[in-house]
Amino acid sequence: MASLISLGIKGKDGKYKNFTLSINNEVNQYGQNVSMWVEQSKEERDAKAKKNYVGNGKVVWTDGTNVAPAKQSAPANENTIEEADDDMPF
Repeated sequence: MASLISLGIKGKDGKYKNFTLSINNEVNQYGQNVSMWVEQSKEERDAKAKKNYVGNGKVVWTDGTNVAPAKQSAPANENTIEEADDDMPF
């Protein structure tokens, strides 16, 4: 079973950029099983828009169990997280 992770990274300007990470059970031809892309809106996902990939990697350690999804909390105020420019500090 694969896992999806939603991750926000804070830039030097204090704004967050949201990403999605996928951890797969099987490795690709390069020995990688993790990929990361810029988070898509529901409309982009429904339209099957092309993902903007930003990196690949691999799991280097695990205790052999899969992490359970976080429980859904109250919706965040839309004004608390601002969309950052595509300029990443790294």
